[in-house]
Amino acid sequence: MTRKPVDTGDPDRLYTVTGGRSRADDSFDLVTLIVSECEPKAGMQSEHARILDLCRHPTAVVEIAAELKLPITVVRILLGDLLDTGRITARHPRAARSVASLPDSALLKEVLHGLRNL
Repeated sequence: MTRKPVDTGDPDRLYTVTGGRSRADDSFDLVTLIVSECEPKAGMQSEHARILDLCRHPTAVVEIAAELKLPITVVRILLGDLLDTGRITARHPRAARSVASLPDSALLKEVLHGLRNL
């Protein structure tokens, strides 16, 4: 069984969409949540307007790329444009909990002991 290659779009179109840029902003990982801060404006690039529509509620970068049917790198470039102009905010996933915020091991042992006695 052979797989069809994934179509990442016409290279000329992608070049136009990104304004010829090929380097994406590294501040967006796949699970960063994007939220629109304004409505699309007349004359705005269609991809930018579509992102603002999609992100009325928090939406992950990977979901945006899937909806737009564009490569992640292109979406990151577009998101960087919108972030620079204040049209979106990015909510990065919370870092792993620090050891200090974890429950005390003595408390966990007491809970485990109580559960065993049930």
